[in-house]
Amino acid sequence: MPQFDEFEIRMLEILQHDGRKPVSELAQEIGLSNTPCARRFEALQQAGIIKGFSARIGRRAIGLMVEVFIQVRLTSHSDESPEKFIAAVQRMDEVSACWTMTGDYDFLLHVMVPSVDDLNAFVMHRLMRLAGVRDVHTQLVLQNIKGPGHVPLGHLRG
Repeated sequence: MPQFDEFEIRMLEILQHDGRKPVSELAQEIGLSNTPCARRFEALQQAGIIKGFSARIGRRAIGLMVEVFIQVRLTSHSDESPEKFIAAVQRMDEVSACWTMTGDYDFLLHVMVPSVDDLNAFVMHRLMRLAGVRDVHTQLVLQNIKGPGHVPLGHLRG
């Protein structure tokens, strides 16, 4: 794991809250001049620590009223089912995130759709019809308390 100094840790903290902050303002907040701040910023990007910038979109504001987590269990892991499932999920716009998991289920999907009818269509006519899918368990999100979250940085300070 790379070593980070306090300037870099502070830079990462600030950028997680405001990725649009200009380097000049970032430099001022962390206590560096513009050129060394810009160099550190570029080095963090080159190292893949800063992966990019994006807008956080309010799902309800654009009509995605139903948010769910779906656990998926495959029938087998010895054939190409996992790879085929992953390839199919990567093409599904409704799936905002997918993780492989330990435990009773193999995958956890984060899904957003406009309505319960759309959820039913997604699960019954798309997800359950994928080759190798044994069963699914769907959990409806009632309220988002925290997240999507930031990456914890406290451990970098030692």
